[in-house]
Amino acid sequence: MLHRFAKVVVGCTVLLVLAGSLVTSTDSGLSVPDWPTSYGWSMFTFPPSRWVGGILYEHGHRLIASTVGFLTIVLAAWLWVQDPRRWMKRLGFTALGAVIAQGVLGGLTVLFFLPAPVSTAHAGLAEIFFCLTVAIALFTSPRWIAGYSGEGDGSPYLTSRPVPAGVDDAMLRRMATTATVLIYIQILLGATMRHTGAGLAIPDFPLMFGHLVPPHWDGKIAIHFAHRAGALVVTLAILATSAHVWYQHAGRHELTRPASIIVALVAVQVALGAFTVLSRRDVWINSSHVVCGALVLTTSLVLTLRSWRVKFAGAPAAVRLKPDTTTVDAAATAHALRSVRLPATGARP
Repeated sequence: MLHRFAKVVVGCTVLLVLAGSLVTSTDSGLSVPDWPTSYGWSMFTFPPSRWVGGILYEHGHRLIASTVGFLTIVLAAWLWVQDPRRWMKRLGFTALGAVIAQGVLGGLTVLFFLPAPVSTAHAGLAEIFFCLTVAIALFTSPRWIAGYSGEGDGSPYLTSRPVPAGVDDAMLRRMATTATVLIYIQILLGATMRHTGAGLAIPDFPLMFGHLVPPHWDGKIAIHFAHRAGALVVTLAILATSAHVWYQHAGRHELTRPASIIVALVAVQVALGAFTVLSRRDVWINSSHVVCGALVLTTSLVLTLRSWRVKFAGAPAAVRLKPDTTTVDAAATAHALRSVRLPATGARP
């Protein structure tokens, strides 16, 4: 049940990422100019009749964020009560702290009139929070706990005996971790590009002003170019990681599935990036590009964490009592018993 609830939180976070991307894509960030109120109203009592234009996107984003925040409180409390792993309890409260900080950054973004550094930090922290929710959903899954071995007694936290946990491939761990870090850096570049108005600094695709490299430069062109170059680096890293999985671990479905999914997502992401430029930043294409980027990141994270699963195998799968191995000398015991004098019946002690 906890695992299912964690997946619900993940799904709601995807909606939150979409809502936030729509706010930026429609330039609705200041449609509701006050915070934490909405035109002086509590956000929960703000009349729906006033949800028009950009207000719908910004106010809707706030309501979804509040819902995700409440669900995260429940998730953290549930982990604290039910999950016996101390690091999972800490992870739950880390996610709660992240969503609180995210709400504060969102408020500062409004109060300081959308400063690019704060807006970019807001976007970057959103991705970190999304990764935390995905990690919690993964760590509470029965297959993760069982070590993807198909063995165990069916209990969500205890197994009847230690089981093999994942694959021990140091090269895969390095490749997957590197790919995940590169994807996150690429997302930060994309957020910087969006919040500095550099989305159309290079207005053509796949060429750049008709050339392979821009013939002239300024700050916005440099940011846009860095994002395109980063996309190439990330694509190569993902292809290399997925190829390694397919070649070395074709029989491990917990690895091949995310490896296949991420390649498909990257293809979609590149296409969405191209159409974002060619469509002159169409709202839904642009927002879908943001959401797909988040899915690429979390899919890479799942692959990375599963490649590290074997390192979690050092912890005992269950608390088990050790057998009593004490040896008893029978002759010495008999002699000791004979030497004990019991008081006569009826005698006072």
